[in-house]
Amino acid sequence: MSTYPVPLSGTENTLMWADEAGIEDSALRQLRNVAALPWTHGLRVMPDVHYGKGATVGSVIAMHQAVAPAAVGVDIGCGMTAVRTSIAPESLPDDLSRLRFGIERGVPVGNGAHRDHARAIDQHRDLSRRFREIAGGFASLRAHEKSSTFRRLESKAINQVGTLGGGNHFIELCAGDDGRIWVTLHSGSRGIGNKLATEHMEVAQQLTHNKGLVDRDLAVFLAHTPQLDNYLHDLWWAQAYALLNRDVMLASICDELTHRIPGIKFDEPIRCHHNYVAVETYDDLELIVTRKGAIRAGLGDLGVIPGSMGTGSYIVRGLGNDASFQSASHGAGRRMSRAEAKRRYTTEDLAVQTAGIECRKDQGVVDEIPAAYKDIDEVIAAQADLVEVVARLQTLLCIKG
Repeated sequence: MSTYPVPLSGTENTLMWADEAGIEDSALRQLRNVAALPWTHGLRVMPDVHYGKGATVGSVIAMHQAVAPAAVGVDIGCGMTAVRTSIAPESLPDDLSRLRFGIERGVPVGNGAHRDHARAIDQHRDLSRRFREIAGGFASLRAHEKSSTFRRLESKAINQVGTLGGGNHFIELCAGDDGRIWVTLHSGSRGIGNKLATEHMEVAQQLTHNKGLVDRDLAVFLAHTPQLDNYLHDLWWAQAYALLNRDVMLASICDELTHRIPGIKFDEPIRCHHNYVAVETYDDLELIVTRKGAIRAGLGDLGVIPGSMGTGSYIVRGLGNDASFQSASHGAGRRMSRAEAKRRYTTEDLAVQTAGIECRKDQGVVDEIPAAYKDIDEVIAAQADLVEVVARLQTLLCIKG
């Protein structure tokens, strides 16, 4: 029987699927600050919880008549996509390096972008239609009314559709315990999502009702105001952009696999945001729910909960637990900062911890070393009342920016 949820001491509206003693002090302060906001109906803390800008990563915040942009984060719409293939692990070539380089040719990583737009967009009719809608919606973004730089960002945003980015974003080929190869990928709304979030957070901080906040990053927009309308308008666009970004990458990856492995087939993709906003009803109240580093786990919802570049991922099915606002963790969660990981570990450590996996093993990704993350198996075990495991995936190939 699960020992969770447990309350957060000093609060009356917070439940946690994590041990308070294991959460860093900076994150605990953030959680208590969020719980104390007059608009917070409830706060739910996932087992991958750790410190983040403004609001803690691994938190689900249900507000009444308000929303805090920091509770979504700057990578609006960031999330996961996974697809099961028809092939078994033995169908892959013994040397996966050529396959990795082939995927990287079609999907720019790090700061890379397409010269015009991704080739996959022209090859898939639905992607082409959605791409035109996203491009057409750029001019209507509300944040650019406050920023002279937004016009210059349009071409960059278009060229970044179908690109991975850096940090903890990744593409993986995994062997599932169901005997199939899976494709998984993690990315978000790239530079444009960050810019939109930052612009709106700055607007919120100037509003009179936010002047007395303990943490100015927790500034909120109130319902029935033009500021909230503007933020939500841009946020819905950015969430659609992030989803399109992942779908374009997935199409490019699947095209590369089809070229190299004739006869390969793909199931319907599993898609889930984990930095986003949704309007949902709990306790007979319509609430604005922000999930920052958390996925929706409604009854039957399929989701992806990744570990690190050496530990693989889980495919899960939601149990619809209202106690968590029907949510679950978005991953393993970091156990240390990037700076600490770089101080503590070397490329030799990285090579040992990613032995047998086709991936980068250089200084540029040491901060993503598996030891910098919590144990994914323990994180899954802590939320046994939130999700059930569909498949356990083991990483074979990992691409990072």
